[in-house]
Amino acid sequence: MDKRTRARELAMQGLYQLDVQGPDLLQRLDEFFRENDPHLLVRKLASEWTKGTWENLALCDGLIAASTIKWRLSRLSTVDKSILRLAVYQLKFCPDIPPRVVINEAIELAKKFSTDKSPAFVNGVLDAVLKKIKTEND
Repeated sequence: MDKRTRARELAMQGLYQLDVQGPDLLQRLDEFFRENDPHLLVRKLASEWTKGTWENLALCDGLIAASTIKWRLSRLSTVDKSILRLAVYQLKFCPDIPPRVVINEAIELAKKFSTDKSPAFVNGVLDAVLKKIKTEND
């Protein structure tokens, strides 16, 4: 598995844990990453992306909420929310990652960790988010 793909998996899992257990877990996330992957690059990226997403949670959630039709953020599964938050963070704050890569990786996470309807939902939301970000930047 590609190291960046593995880092996304760990970051999504870290975001899930933060959502369920609360922000006090942030101090112990690096330990979780160390226990789950031996590669320094994977752990570094997972930590960077998880903490960056968590620090910009309100902005990410706002973009998600504005892009989901008939879905309140509170109705989304914790897994889907974690996938979307990570992807929105990367779309907004990681210009070195092409948007198509971010969206495709999020769809793959949804296929692996969520329901059979989640990949299409994630794709639709992220396409709408990307349009909003591009409009803001123009």
